[in-house]
Amino acid sequence: MPDVGEGLTEAEILKWYVQPGDTVTDGQVVCEVETAKAAVELPIPYDGVVHELRFPEGTTVDVGEVIISVNVGGDAAAQPQTAQPAAAEPAAKDAAAPAAEEAAPTGRQPVLVGYGVAESSTKRRPRKGATAPAEQSAARSAVQGELNGHAGAAQAAPAAPAPVAPAPATVAAARPLAKPPVRKLAKDLGVDLAAVTPTGPDGIITREDVHAAVDLAAASVAAPAAVPVQPQAAEVPQAPQQAQPAPQAQPATGRETRIPIKGVRKATAQAMIGSAFTAPHVTEFITVDVTRTMKLVEELKSDKDMAGLRVNPLLLVAKALLVAIKRNPGVNASWDEAAQEIVLKHYVNLGIAAATPRGLIVPNIKDAHDKTLPELAASLGELVSTAREGKTTPAAMQGGTVTITNVGVFGVDTGTPILNPGESAILAVGAIKLQPWVHKGKVKPRQVTTLALSFDHRLVDGELGSKVLADIAAVLEQPKRLITWA
Repeated sequence: MPDVGEGLTEAEILKWYVQPGDTVTDGQVVCEVETAKAAVELPIPYDGVVHELRFPEGTTVDVGEVIISVNVGGDAAAQPQTAQPAAAEPAAKDAAAPAAEEAAPTGRQPVLVGYGVAESSTKRRPRKGATAPAEQSAARSAVQGELNGHAGAAQAAPAAPAPVAPAPATVAAARPLAKPPVRKLAKDLGVDLAAVTPTGPDGIITREDVHAAVDLAAASVAAPAAVPVQPQAAEVPQAPQQAQPAPQAQPATGRETRIPIKGVRKATAQAMIGSAFTAPHVTEFITVDVTRTMKLVEELKSDKDMAGLRVNPLLLVAKALLVAIKRNPGVNASWDEAAQEIVLKHYVNLGIAAATPRGLIVPNIKDAHDKTLPELAASLGELVSTAREGKTTPAAMQGGTVTITNVGVFGVDTGTPILNPGESAILAVGAIKLQPWVHKGKVKPRQVTTLALSFDHRLVDGELGSKVLADIAAVLEQPKRLITWA
């Protein structure tokens, strides 16, 4: 699993496009993976035949784990360095000693689409007292033999003795072996790695080991109530260690279903908690007659300059928000806690909250303030289509300044939205409905909606927030202001 950067340490394998025995070429997409930010496609940097898929679909894999091996055929014997699996090198570095790292060839690293190709110069320090010299030599030989075996070049590697397992006393005295993502998982779950039984190669603690420890702790608490006479604690940890990767939904009992929190859903939860408990939220509401805006939408649909573009009320709401920001630029800012500064943005990257099967994502339209109405419509249509297909890239979700969430499509009148982290304001658009409204002194049925603006009260005081919301409503009530105020 390649290092995708941006602080991400794991990804879930969504779909394999190849199977063992299939022929692959350099640059061919072999699988789709989902990080905490987006689903992206993973290319293979080798020509050859797929030898093995290490993990099934639906498995969450740490960065650096081998996920696929490729047999490069006849080239393997002459050039062993090109015969390594597509993502084997990072795993080999984790398992082998420093001497093996120095002998390892440097070559093209597998990366996710959009992240380019880069070489890593990271070296792993020898672990103090963890392995004796003789054991290091055996481990190096075992790892090299495994790599050559996957690549079909076993004949190029010298015979090596079987790997020697570390002595119990050595393991007990050393720091528990675990990769950074596993350590973070253990910290989040409150698990002491020193008390976890490792099942990974060379005594490395895996994610499953950490979850097994959690299950064991939970079972030890529940066991007295469930079986008060003879709690069989010795049998409890065996099941989690042998369990297969968790499916998307696990029925825990006949009345409950447990769904693992991961991917976009996990990232969204963490972001919302951080935002809700960091930025002091204030939400203001306004109900507005948008009958004229709805008429303008219908006229634009038949306009030849808008032919083939997505024209809907959200388009004009977005334009109204951009006009309001131009008139009140102080709302387009962010709070820099480290520098104790307010950062005013002279550009608007307009976020649009999109509900997808994988959870809520907020891609944004870059430099939306510079776009004409047709350009904004084209960008909005592309953003929505890409999100529905699950192809939104991490870059498309970075750098947003303000956001719109359209809860009206679900028939909801309005809500109190939580700020997207790092942004100062978010506008919720409610359902547009025919309602009795006083128009020109008479009660008439009019198209009415309710808008809600949440803002960070550290950046935006009540006066500024009220002006922004009032301007948005004024444009939607009299859309000719798109011209007079622009």
